Amino acid sequence: MKKFEYMEKHGYEQLVFFHDKTTGLKGITCIHDTSLGPALGGTRLWNYDTEDEATLDVLRLARGMTYKAAAAGLNLGGGKTVLIGDPEKVKSEAYFRGLGRYVQTLNGRYITAEDVNTSTKDMDFVNMETDYVVGLKHKSGNPSPFTALGAFHGIRASLKEVYGDDTIEGKTFAVQGAGQTGDFLIGYLLEAKAKKIYFTEINEKHIAKIKEKYPEVEFVEPDDIYGLDVDVYAPCALGATMNDKTIPQLKCKIVAGTANNVLDDEEKHGNMLKERGILYSPDFVINAGGLINVYHELQGYNRQNSENDIAKIYDRLMDIYKIAKESDTHTQNAAKLFAKDRIKTISTVRANFVKR
Repeated sequence: MKKFEYMEKHGYEQLVFFHDKTTGLKGITCIHDTSLGPALGGTRLWNYDTEDEATLDVLRLARGMTYKAAAAGLNLGGGKTVLIGDPEKVKSEAYFRGLGRYVQTLNGRYITAEDVNTSTKDMDFVNMETDYVVGLKHKSGNPSPFTALGAFHGIRASLKEVYGDDTIEGKTFAVQGAGQTGDFLIGYLLEAKAKKIYFTEINEKHIAKIKEKYPEVEFVEPDDIYGLDVDVYAPCALGATMNDKTIPQLKCKIVAGTANNVLDDEEKHGNMLKERGILYSPDFVINAGGLINVYHELQGYNRQNSENDIAKIYDRLMDIYKIAKESDTHTQNAAKLFAKDRIKTISTVRANFVKR
């Protein structure tokens, strides 16, 4: 992979590889843009097949965090960490304390949090070595229910855009992935009286949990989730599920969920969805609830204030859908225009030094 070429093309600031020989910790931290503030993004633990695969993932995720923070109205930049390893084998106190020491070397340019296969307990170990970590158990806690809450508001906005009514009741949903955010999203949808929910998942423990917790929700095999005749397909697992193979299968009117980097190719697949008349809710806007929640830790945490800000995802999406229509572009592009405009405006406003 031509890393510097990719970084130059997409405006990255920093890509850091680290290894701890004592614990076997292997990871990459990426800082995309700090125009608005320190880069914030979670630490993902995944058993990547290759180092290039891990590198590309952290690059894409970090850039998404820049747009996510900007579109959410936060004074943060975008960053991410990926750790390479088997989550069932590598995790320990020493492992995550090692991570904390590497986060500390970045001296506040990057703040981490939990992500896929990491938890608030893991972040407590990280916190033993650095203060640059959020989503701690004794503060805002697990961000997953807040990510799901933001997606719930985003789904309502998307229903409003397509049907002229944001009511969940009577609508049908296909949820892909039921680990944490998917689990909470199913709960919110059921509470709002969704007519029917299907789900798929590859982890047997999560499948059993959802079947026991929500017996009215129907499990389908992973390959069958795309072609279901539902109102909303909600991707809540890993990215790139909207691609050449899956988009032609869709019968839904809306794609809206908690996953990152849902479009395999942003331009190509954003346009494919637009041409098929399927509304895509841009991932980095609809799934910003967890980021908004942990950001409130940096301000002095108040749950109600956080939830009030998360509810604003509804209005931001309505603004983005309007931009997409007026510009005759796909919604992912409209969301990037929305985010880039804020970065440009606020970084200019803050160009002169003012002591606070």
